Amino acid sequence: MADPKGFLTTGREVAETRPVAERVKDWNEVYVPGSLLPIISKQAGRCMDCGIPFCHNGCPLGNLIPEWNDYAYREDWSAASERLHATNNFPEFTGRLCPAPCESACVLGINQPAVTIKNVEVSIIDKAWDNGDVTPQPPERLSGKTVAVIGSGPAGLAAAQQLTRAGHTVAVYERADRIGGLLRYGIPEFKMEKSHINRRIEQMRLEGTKFRTEVEIGKDIDAAKLRRRYDAVVIAAGATVSRDLPVPGRELGGIHFAMEYLPLANKVQEGDLTVAPIHAGGKHVVVIGGGDTGADCVGTAHRQGAASVTQLEIMPRPGEDRNANQPWPTFPMLYKVTSAHEEGGERVYSVSTTHFEGDEDGNVAALHLVEVEFKDGKLEQKPGTERRIPAQLVTLAMGFTGTDQSNGLVQQFGLELDQRGNVARDENYATNVDGVYVAGDAGRGQSLIVWAIAEGRSAARGVDRFLTGTSALHAPIRPTDRSLLV
Repeated sequence: MADPKGFLTTGREVAETRPVAERVKDWNEVYVPGSLLPIISKQAGRCMDCGIPFCHNGCPLGNLIPEWNDYAYREDWSAASERLHATNNFPEFTGRLCPAPCESACVLGINQPAVTIKNVEVSIIDKAWDNGDVTPQPPERLSGKTVAVIGSGPAGLAAAQQLTRAGHTVAVYERADRIGGLLRYGIPEFKMEKSHINRRIEQMRLEGTKFRTEVEIGKDIDAAKLRRRYDAVVIAAGATVSRDLPVPGRELGGIHFAMEYLPLANKVQEGDLTVAPIHAGGKHVVVIGGGDTGADCVGTAHRQGAASVTQLEIMPRPGEDRNANQPWPTFPMLYKVTSAHEEGGERVYSVSTTHFEGDEDGNVAALHLVEVEFKDGKLEQKPGTERRIPAQLVTLAMGFTGTDQSNGLVQQFGLELDQRGNVARDENYATNVDGVYVAGDAGRGQSLIVWAIAEGRSAARGVDRFLTGTSALHAPIRPTDRSLLV
C-alpha cells in the first residue's frame, strides 16, 4: 500500500488547465505542462490498495492500478512504467483520452472523490518517455508467419504490436495518408498532440512492424487476395459509418458529419493545409450530438473563431450525482464539463431538430428544433416549444452505426455481420472466415479507446494461437468472464 493514510490526509487534485483566453488561440494540449509532477506522488498515495480492487474490473484492460500507484507514490518511475505497460500498449493515449471508467469503480469513490487514476497513468508514461524507459522490444526470433492488420487506430496498433513482439511479420494497412486512424484525424490536437502517436509508430517500426498508408483494402487491394497473401488477417477498420439526420434541408451546404469537419482541422496542424475547407470562422455553429465527438467539434469551432457555438442533445441533461439505477462501481452517465465546454458556447438538452432552413445560395442559415420529453418510454415532442436558431455551419456528431461496407471489404472476405451491423466474431475474435479476426469498433461497435486497445490485445492472442497452437501473449479477461475478477 502506498500511503496508509493518504486517502484521509490528501484531497483530490487534477491536472491544471491553461487559461481559456490563452489556449483557444493555439492547438496545443489544454493542460499546463508539468503541472502534475509536483502533486502526482501524493495523488497516487491516495490509493487504498483495496483487498478487491474494483478499478481492475472497471478497466477493460485490467490495468494493475494499485501496483503502479504504489510505484508512482515512491517515484520509482521505471517500475511504474513496467507495470503500466504489462497490460496497456499505449498508456499515453488512454491517459489523455479515456473517460476513466476505472475511477468510477474506485472504492474510495463510494464516499470521497476517487483516486486520479488517469492523471497518475499519464504522469507515469510521460516520465517513462523522458527517462528513456520506453524502448523498442523486437522479438528474439521470427515465427515465419505473416499477419495483415487492416486499420491503424488503437485496436489495430495494439494487435500489430503484440503480434510483432510474438515474432510474426506484421503489416498494417491504413487507407489514410498517415498512421493513427481516429487518433490521428478524429481527435483534435488540443486533446492529444500527435507527437505522442509519432513516437509510438517509430517504436513499432524499430520492433519490425511494417506500415502501408493510402491503401484501402477492398478497393486498392482485393480482400480475398490479401487473405491468400498472409497467414492471418486482423480487421480493425472501425465503425466508421456516421449516423445521419434525415430531416428536411439536410442537403443544404454547410451541414457536415463530424468526421468530415474534424480531420480537416487536424490536417492544418499537420501542415497539409493552410486553412481548413470547412471552417467555423465568423459563423454561427451548431453541433448536434452531446458526446465527446460533439465536444471536439465545439473546441475546434472555438479555435477557428466561431461567432457562436451551440451544442444540441436529444436526451435530458444528466445529473451530477449517480442515479439509483447506476450504482457504484458501474460507469454512470453524469453531467460532464469538458475543456471545450469551459471555453464557451451553449449546451441545450432535450431537443430534436425538425428541419434546416437555407439561404438563397443553398447554404444552411438556420436550424429549427423542438423540445422533447419521455412519455411511456418514448421521446415525444412538446407542443408549442418550436424555435429557430441561426446556423451557418452544422456538424453531425451523433455517433456511428457500423462497419463501412461501401469499399467491398465485407463482401470480398465473405464476412457475416451481427444484428447491429458489426462484423460477427466468436469468443476468440475469429470471424466466419478461417484465419480472419476482428478487433475494436469493427466487431464491438462504437466504443472507448480503452476497449479498442483491449480488443486489439485479445484478438492478437487469438491470432497467435491460430498460427502457433498456443500463445504467451497477455490479453484482458473477456467482459463475459469479468465475474472471475471479483
